[in-house]
Amino acid sequence: MKVEFLWWEGCPSHPEALEQLKGALRDEGLDPDTVEGREIETDDQAHEERFPGSPTIRIDGQDVVPPGDGEPMTLTCRVYRLRDGRPSPTPDPDDLREAVRAAKDRIAT
Repeated sequence: MKVEFLWWEGCPSHPEALEQLKGALRDEGLDPDTVEGREIETDDQAHEERFPGSPTIRIDGQDVVPPGDGEPMTLTCRVYRLRDGRPSPTPDPDDLREAVRAAKDRIAT
């Protein structure tokens, strides 16, 4: 399983999101130190990496929370929706755990 964490230094939420991701991996019995982190520093790099904003978390190449159609790939801070509908600078922890669990199940089968 490949877990990627992409961030832009201009957004203050990336340390919290990284800790939530590592917690989801630990909850599923996986090594949190396997996360591959990359800082996105330019709009060109954002476009090349298909980076819809910071933080972006991908498991096996798939965004844990896929961006909407037409969402620009640029240096910006992402806004996620928690399960209760509130906006958040980080993904819902339950969404992270479910994504990790689903990837782990795909590997097991």
